[in-house]
Amino acid sequence: MNRRKFLTTGGAAGLAVAGAAASSFPAPAIAQDVRHWTMVTSWPRNLPGPGVAANTLAERITALSGGRIEVEVAAAGELVPGNGVFDAVSEGTAELYHSVPAYWGSRSIGILLFGSQPYGLTAPEQSGWMNHGGGQALYDEMYARFGLKPFLCGNSGPQMFGWFRNELTSLDDLRGLRFRTTGLNSEVLTRLGVAVQAMGGGDMFQALQSGTLDAGEFIGPWTDSALGFYQVASYYYWPGAGEPSSAEECAINANVYAELPDDLKQAVRYACQSLYDQVLTEYNTNHARALPQLIADHGVQLRQVPEEIELAVGNAAGELMSELRENEDELVVRIVESFLAYRTSMVNYMQYADGGVMNARLLDYTYPS
Repeated sequence: MNRRKFLTTGGAAGLAVAGAAASSFPAPAIAQDVRHWTMVTSWPRNLPGPGVAANTLAERITALSGGRIEVEVAAAGELVPGNGVFDAVSEGTAELYHSVPAYWGSRSIGILLFGSQPYGLTAPEQSGWMNHGGGQALYDEMYARFGLKPFLCGNSGPQMFGWFRNELTSLDDLRGLRFRTTGLNSEVLTRLGVAVQAMGGGDMFQALQSGTLDAGEFIGPWTDSALGFYQVASYYYWPGAGEPSSAEECAINANVYAELPDDLKQAVRYACQSLYDQVLTEYNTNHARALPQLIADHGVQLRQVPEEIELAVGNAAGELMSELRENEDELVVRIVESFLAYRTSMVNYMQYADGGVMNARLLDYTYPS
């Protein structure tokens, strides 16, 4: 992939993405029972990972609706900037968007828990909370405030801690560091003295290259390779416990969704839900392929985050969650309590299930490769 091609089609969205909103959108059309929808996204067109997932979701909605909903994808900056998609759909100037909840904390901090939570849920656990732990009802209630009907439609899995121009040796190395991240991870790292910066992936590359940014995280090896971060920062740190998973979402204008007949509502819902596992496994498969290439072909220095930093991030995350339990917005409090209850049940169980298996696989025994 050509990194510069991505940069010229509009930077991937952060809380501040360059681009100008279009002056007008085509009005929604229903002709011969065919609805023509515009999906605005927070990604450069065809960006490996989220850009590709947005295209696939559009195709799946069209297919599962039997062609009665035709979805056209507009990449970041083509109709609105990547950080403008929430408002565009809320206001009815586009029918739906593809983005991540981690970008909408300025609307409500409660939204951020539906995307990723520092030291929180893995991707399968996040899906479990939404489907079996009451998360979806709270998600619906929060987004209804903004005239939106939301669905999770993918997950990039565990994030990396980030790309660094210089080596990390202690917690002191983080203080004052100019670092790009999003969501609740921003709140946590700020508490540790990090100078958090909000920007898209393309802008992150340029800032690292110019030296106005010291470090940053975006997604993981597959997408990060496409954006070329290895060219401007040689140290790549794991694990990204500040984002143990990062959900992707589709949100539809609530009035547009309400007007659909029941079978088309079901088609849209199934299109989103069926894509969650496909997107997650695509990320994991391609991350696993990309990481050794970054090391072998580009000399990337893969390093584990020092335990002192991991513990400090965990303590700051716990402090933040305790404060959110006292939030003045009672809906935020209900979201936090639901998340914490589900997280506790998963932590208690997964040490014997997935955690136990992962540890066993690392033992010294003979197995073919």
